[in-house]
Amino acid sequence: MTTLAGIVMPGHGIASGRAANSPYPQGSVAMQMPFFKALGLDLSAYHVGTVNISIAPLQWTLVQADYCFEKLAWTHLHPPETFSFVRCTLVHHGRAYGSWVYKPHPETKAAHFQSDSIMEVIAPRIDTLGYGDSVVLQADAACIAWQQPHFKNKSWSGANSL
Repeated sequence: MTTLAGIVMPGHGIASGRAANSPYPQGSVAMQMPFFKALGLDLSAYHVGTVNISIAPLQWTLVQADYCFEKLAWTHLHPPETFSFVRCTLVHHGRAYGSWVYKPHPETKAAHFQSDSIMEVIAPRIDTLGYGDSVVLQADAACIAWQQPHFKNKSWSGANSL
C-alpha cells in the first residue's frame, strides 16, 4: 500500500460540467459512466465529477490499472480516449472513503490536461470536502508510483508550483 498526502485543488470543471465553457453541460464523467458500467465498472454510487488532489512537488505515474478501457468512443466531439482506474481510499478528517483514481490517458485526450502532480479521484459525495483541504490517498503500490520531478533548472526550490 502506498500513502500520499495531498491538497484538494480546483479542476477544469469539465468532469463535473461546472465550467462555463464545457462542451459537456452535464459533465464528461456523467457521459462516460454508462460506458464504464457497460464494460464492468459501475460508478453510479459515486459523485459525478472528480476530486483533484495535488501531491506536488511529487509526480505520479500509473503502473497497473484495475480497469483499463482502451479507445472508448464516448462522445462525437473528439476521437476515442483510453481511461484507467485504480482502487484507492481517500481519507478526509479521519474518515475513509472507497474511491477510484481516474486516469484519462493524455496521449488519447483532446484537451484539459492535468499536471503529473494532480491525481483525479472519483469518490462518493463528501459534503465536508473543500478546496485547500488536506487529504490522504491510499492505493496499491503495485498500481501507482510516485517520484520527485526531474528539473533541468537547478534553482528550483521545491515550492508548490500549482
